[in-house]
Amino acid sequence: MSDGLIWHRIQFAFSITYHYLFPQLTMGLALFIVVFKWLGLRRRDEAFNEVARFWGKIFALNFAMGVVTGIPMEFQFGTNWSRFSGFSGEVVAQSLAMEGVFAFFLESSFLGLFLYGEKRLGPRLHLASAIALAAGSWLSGYFIIVANAFMQHPVGYRIGADGILHLESFRAYLLNPWALWQYAHNMTASVVTASFVVAAVGAYWSLLGRHPRHAGICLRAGVISGLVSSVLVAFPTGDGAGKMVARYQPVALAAMEGLFEGGPYAELAIIGQPDVEARKLANPIVAPGILSFLSYGSFGSTVNGLNDYPTDQWPHNVELLYYSYHIMVGLGTLFILVMGAAAFLLFRGRLATSRRMLWTLLLAFPFPYIATTAGWWSAELGRQPWVIHGLMRTDQAHSNLVSSGDVVFTLLGFAGLYLLLGVLFVVQVLKQIDRGPAASPGIK
Repeated sequence: MSDGLIWHRIQFAFSITYHYLFPQLTMGLALFIVVFKWLGLRRRDEAFNEVARFWGKIFALNFAMGVVTGIPMEFQFGTNWSRFSGFSGEVVAQSLAMEGVFAFFLESSFLGLFLYGEKRLGPRLHLASAIALAAGSWLSGYFIIVANAFMQHPVGYRIGADGILHLESFRAYLLNPWALWQYAHNMTASVVTASFVVAAVGAYWSLLGRHPRHAGICLRAGVISGLVSSVLVAFPTGDGAGKMVARYQPVALAAMEGLFEGGPYAELAIIGQPDVEARKLANPIVAPGILSFLSYGSFGSTVNGLNDYPTDQWPHNVELLYYSYHIMVGLGTLFILVMGAAAFLLFRGRLATSRRMLWTLLLAFPFPYIATTAGWWSAELGRQPWVIHGLMRTDQAHSNLVSSGDVVFTLLGFAGLYLLLGVLFVVQVLKQIDRGPAASPGIK
């Protein structure tokens, strides 16, 4: 791998990892805002409307950061990955263009109406604007995932006489089975992130004894949705996405599990350290037969190991892929336990007075961000050495006209700019949380 390719990959990984910190919260929060507005209208309880307005402001801050950090990635397709764009642009650009033309404009337009149009719209139309905002947010996520799913499992294309990809079936491309499972898993994970954030803010207000009515609403909504979404992100969505990997990217599955020797009754690695040089999993704690069952539906199913494939088909960094995957799975399991315990206290009427659990919910909110980052790293590292699986290798995709020095210079610039924007973002969010929904007059 050339030095230039390494820096291209590092820059894009940094850009997309930082960017996704923001859309994952907006997509999850969009659903909460709709629920709060609906409950406010149905129960004629202004507290729910005040909570919806509060989270609408947090949504807007996240949305703005998502836009600012997302634009440079689009330019990188032309600057850093020009050969990839030239080869696959006619296909991949279809859903990316639809995201911009339909979903982004829908989301941004109705965000403005939601924030500033409540007085003119009235309660029912204001709820409709929240629904449209959520629809735009979730539709945007789908179009982006369709593009990524094509890179994981290309369908609906043909290679023309000019040697580039052409779209043959828009329906097959848009309804890629990989995209359907990936979308379900991704969007459920965004609800997990939003649930932990909503619950954390409710816990913060409860610990300070401020905004008790609003804190109770956030705690109840965050804990209930957090428990449900944490279960759903594991099964069926995580299970379905995992079966896609087992079927279409078996070498990635082997690397994720640190499985070097394949065979029936394959073991599921719970703990261990992959030793690529020795081709073994060191210090393992395993569950016999479970990997075979989860991957193919029976304990006796054969799961191929890394040794069954040439090394040039292995992911570039088996260790990082293994640890990323296990961080995602491990944290996902902890989320179920944390939200399960919080739900138990909630239904016993003891959550608001359990300072230990309130502190747990408050301090737990960063971990869904870590889990989703690890999950996306698992997906992208697992696809290697392909940028489009089976069609184009990563070392054939980057631009030869952009030097390593140019990439490093712009990467440092992005890092400095994003640090500044991140600090400003955190300050503004903390101001909104400190002000709270009760201090907001709203628009009546």
